[in-house]
Amino acid sequence: MSLAHTTVLLWAWASLQAFEIVEKENIFLKTPCPAFLMFDNAAYLADMSFELPCHCKPEEVPAVVWYYQKHVGSSHTKVLTDFDGRVLTEAAQVRVGSDMLVRFSIRMFSLLVFRAQPEDSGLYFCGTRKGEYFYAYDVDIQSNEGMVATFKDMGQKPFADEYYGNLHVFTTFWEWTPCDRCGVRGEQWRIGLCYLQSPDLSPRYLRTQSDVVSCGSQAVPKRLRTTVRDHMPELLVQSCLVPCEKKNRFRESVLAIYNYVSKVGSKPWVPKVPIQFHQQRLGHGLIISCPGARPEHAVAWDKDHQHLYRTQYLKGVNRSMRVFIDHGNQLHIRFTQLSDRGIYYCWRQGVQIAGFRLSVTSRGHYPASLSDPETRAAVELTLISYLLITAIFVTVHLCRCCCYSFRFRPMFSP
Repeated sequence: MSLAHTTVLLWAWASLQAFEIVEKENIFLKTPCPAFLMFDNAAYLADMSFELPCHCKPEEVPAVVWYYQKHVGSSHTKVLTDFDGRVLTEAAQVRVGSDMLVRFSIRMFSLLVFRAQPEDSGLYFCGTRKGEYFYAYDVDIQSNEGMVATFKDMGQKPFADEYYGNLHVFTTFWEWTPCDRCGVRGEQWRIGLCYLQSPDLSPRYLRTQSDVVSCGSQAVPKRLRTTVRDHMPELLVQSCLVPCEKKNRFRESVLAIYNYVSKVGSKPWVPKVPIQFHQQRLGHGLIISCPGARPEHAVAWDKDHQHLYRTQYLKGVNRSMRVFIDHGNQLHIRFTQLSDRGIYYCWRQGVQIAGFRLSVTSRGHYPASLSDPETRAAVELTLISYLLITAIFVTVHLCRCCCYSFRFRPMFSP
């Protein structure tokens, strides 16, 4: 290649780089920062991950710092950065119940919070190290405890809107998820969060519609929060049927030949999806998570050839359920039995992606750990029983002492 060609290529590459940098800078030039700080309302369901973009930033500010306050004017403010560049947090490494300082990450000026909890509700500020704020959010994380499931195929309907004078309480539903299975009957659902409409809201909070915010917003006065406290999030479920995408027929033919030969015993069995093997002790609990799945994803579970539909296995359908699916798409097996042995397949967004081969054994030594729910329950039951026996013992002896003192009390004559 000649020197002229090389020079032209380098000039073109530099021009593209300069164009890319200008475009990134113009993102913030298009959105001027407000003169008076407003709060943008956003609502999510517990255990979800969300992103808060810093929509405006002065051009001379190279980096942003995120702050968190529980209430407006709170004296306690959390700084969500270490000022030197925090190590990126991956969603797969975050556990439920971790502190918010462990569950956040800052990427391209945006704040990411993983597995949000109701305690994370509050105000989030995008600003500088000096405490100058550019943009703010009013985040409402609604709990999934007590979430009401409505099954459309059974003729059930969502909650009706509630009216208390000028206060209007209702449920706003998200879009339908994709069908959680393909080729067979599946299910799809949509999440509904609590919202309200009232003319008494604080004007400092931004709203997509006039006088409408989520029920846990800071814009809602305290006297109205007690009224909307009993309006829970909803889950609307319905059946669906979609065809599977066409795959490589040659690969499917090879797998079919391998499976046929495996019946004869000459070749090993080749699964369609990766299979993870797990051995569980008899009588202990087990929680299975679908790889890469989030609560907002369409996730389904099968045991061998049995489909575990939410109509029968969703948490809360029956209080005595031993096997159920929670609102975070995890499969729970309480007090494992020998009949639970088999392969549990996981579907994500309509595609079967993984399997878990579960074997149950009554032998083997498993060290006790307080992280085990059964161990914690046994310890709590033991402590409660000990306290109850101690209370009965002390009460009986106090009664005996009182009876003895009254019976043998000395009689003084005048």
